[in-house]
Amino acid sequence: MNILLIGSGAREHAIARALHSSPQKPQLFCFGSNRNPGLIELSRVFTSGSVTDVETITAFATSHSIDLAIIGPEAPLAAGLADALIARGIPCVGPKQKLAQIETSKGFTRQLLVKYSIPGCPKFEVYDSLEGAAGFLAELGENFVVKYDGLMGGKGVKVAGDHLHSHEEALNYCRELVESGGRFVIEEKLIGQEFSLMSFSDGENLAHMPPVQDHKRAFVGDTGPNTGGMGSYSDADHSLPFLTEDDLRQARSINEATIDALRAEFGEKYIGILYGGFIATGDGVKLIEYNARFGDPEGMNVLALLESDFVEICNAMIDGTIGRLKVRFAHLATVCKYAVPEGYPGAPVKGQPIDISEVSHKEQLYLASVDAKNGQLLEAGSRTAAYVGVAATLPEAEAKAEAEIRKIKGPLFHREDIGTADLIRKRVEQMKLLRGK
Repeated sequence: MNILLIGSGAREHAIARALHSSPQKPQLFCFGSNRNPGLIELSRVFTSGSVTDVETITAFATSHSIDLAIIGPEAPLAAGLADALIARGIPCVGPKQKLAQIETSKGFTRQLLVKYSIPGCPKFEVYDSLEGAAGFLAELGENFVVKYDGLMGGKGVKVAGDHLHSHEEALNYCRELVESGGRFVIEEKLIGQEFSLMSFSDGENLAHMPPVQDHKRAFVGDTGPNTGGMGSYSDADHSLPFLTEDDLRQARSINEATIDALRAEFGEKYIGILYGGFIATGDGVKLIEYNARFGDPEGMNVLALLESDFVEICNAMIDGTIGRLKVRFAHLATVCKYAVPEGYPGAPVKGQPIDISEVSHKEQLYLASVDAKNGQLLEAGSRTAAYVGVAATLPEAEAKAEAEIRKIKGPLFHREDIGTADLIRKRVEQMKLLRGK
C-alpha cells in the first residue's frame, strides 16, 4: 500500500512513525515544506515544496500510484488539496475544503453551532467591518475575545486582559483585520481550563482519543505571547486531572453533533480528524474552536499511546466503518515538551545548528522545523523538536520529557513547567473554585 503524507513537522513525524509500526507495512511517500531528516528516514520517497501547491502534490500522488493520502497541516486543507486528490480517485484522511471551514472560518463554526442547536457556544458576533463592534464590546464589558476569521497559525486570537487591555485596543486590532481584507469574530471570554478532544471520523461515527491539555504561552507560568503550542500532556486514565466524567461526555457529544451538522449542511461526510478545542467552565463545557486535523503537539501525545493499527484506522475512516472498530490506547501518561529557537515566536533565530546526539531514547523524539545540510541539523525558524515522555504516571512522564529535551543542544529554550505537579495542581484548584467546591 502506497501512502502519501503531506507536511514535514513533528506532527507528521509522529504520523509517519505510527504508519511505520503498522503490520501492513505501507510504503510511505512524503511531500513536505522542509527536509525533515526524521521523515526522510521513514519515507521511500521524500520531496519538498509548498504544501499548498495542489497541482504539484496531486501530480506527485498520481505518479507514485498513491492509494491513500493523509494531510497533516491545515493550510493544504484550506487550499482544497483533499478535493483535488479525491477527484483523482485518491481517498484522503482530511476533509474537503468546504468541510474544513470548521477550522478555516471561526465565524462559520459559531454559526453552524447556533443553526443546529449544538451546545457549548458563547455569545458572539461576526463582522466584516467595524460597524456594531463597539456596541457589542460594550455589552461584553471586560470579558471579550477578538478572533481573526481565518488561519494565522494559532496567533490570530487576542484575549482581553492578556493581549488587549481596553476596548480601544480591541477596536484597533479589529481595524487591522478589516484593512487587511479579513473578517473577525468578537465573542465572550470564557473562564476555565482548556483541553483538546480529538476524534477519528468517518463522517457518521467517531472514535474518540484521550483528552490532552496544550500550553500556548511561550514562557514558564503561562506568560508571554501565544505560540503554536509549547507542549502538552495526557493522563493514564484517559482523562485530565481537572476534568469530570461529565465534562468528557459533553465534549464527546459536541464533536458527535458537529459531525452530524456538517453532513446535514453539505450532504457530504467529514472524513479525517475532528479536533475540538474545549474549555471546562463553571457552567459546563464550551467550544473555543475546531481544527480539522491532528493537533501539534497533541497528536504526538495520542499517537505515542495508540495500540491499534493506524493504517486500519485510516481505512476505516474512509470506508465508513470507524464505528465498528475498537480503537485502543495504552493506559499510560504522556508529557510532550517542545524545544524552540531563541527569540520564538516573534523573532526566532534561523539556520543555527542543533545537536540531538545525546538524546537517549530517540523513538519519542520528533523533529519539526529543521533542515538537514552537510550532515548537520539546522533550525528552520519555528518550533524545532519535541520529546514525549511516556510512563505509568504524570510525574514519571514529565521527568522523562524534561531529562531528554535538555539534551538537545543549540540556541533553544523550552518550558520546564509543562506537566509538572505544581502547574497541574493550580489548574485543579481553579476548576474547584469555578465549580464552587
